[in-house]
Amino acid sequence: MFPLVLKSLHIIFMVTWFAGLFYIVRLFIYWVEAGEKDDVEKKVLQNQFRIMQRRLWYGITWPGMILTTIFGFWMVHVYNYWKMPWLHLKLAFVGLLYGYHFICHRFFLKIQKGKFSGSSLKLRIWNEAATILLFVIVFAVVFKDQLSKIWGGLGILILSLCLLIAIYIYKKKRSK
Repeated sequence: MFPLVLKSLHIIFMVTWFAGLFYIVRLFIYWVEAGEKDDVEKKVLQNQFRIMQRRLWYGITWPGMILTTIFGFWMVHVYNYWKMPWLHLKLAFVGLLYGYHFICHRFFLKIQKGKFSGSSLKLRIWNEAATILLFVIVFAVVFKDQLSKIWGGLGILILSLCLLIAIYIYKKKRSK
């Protein structure tokens, strides 16, 4: 029963971590777009978004990442997954997820200082990187060694193109 508790906690905190990553980038987008408002509205909105970002980042996202890592490695040890090829694929993409997290942290620090210069379009595209990582990680775990690298890669490519097309369509609708 204990291994199932570990697995459940790992999944719960992984969901928490991803929720934080998805929402923090949305808050970055809102902060950037608030910069287009008049000075009074800009100041009020950007200050509020900074508060929301701090609470989300330090209260949900960072704890989610840390607890996901703790329960994940604990679970890998209990199940003795270390030699499983699917785990190596998963960990490679989790490594990319850590990179994504730390880049978001850099964005967060710049926004907290009011010195971020990225566009909302670039942030929208950046936000979808977490979606792609989520798909790859979940499919690696669920399918383990059953999924072909070619079909898996093709699936990720198609998903990426669909997400980029959706962003482009949204941008077109928004500019009208």
